[in-house]
Amino acid sequence: MRKRAKDTQPPSGWFYNTRTGEVEHGEVSRSIDLLGPYPDEATARQALDIARERTRQADEADAEWHGGGEGDDSGDGEGGSPADR
Repeated sequence: MRKRAKDTQPPSGWFYNTRTGEVEHGEVSRSIDLLGPYPDEATARQALDIARERTRQADEADAEWHGGGEGDDSGDGEGGSPADR
């Protein structure tokens, strides 16, 4: 088995490790466990709150796209645009 070459230009910035809950400078851990990069340590510490807010905004935009408005969680399974129905 060949050893994987070390990245000569690793990403800079700060990352939040979802597995350990720790903030890391540079891409130290496996990328699947990381959120980021963030511009500074303080912002990386807020990674879960940032992700939660982005998810809320995306869910709201999806609801508007589907014509249900905010909080429409009917679970009717209808996907696609309203024109596809």
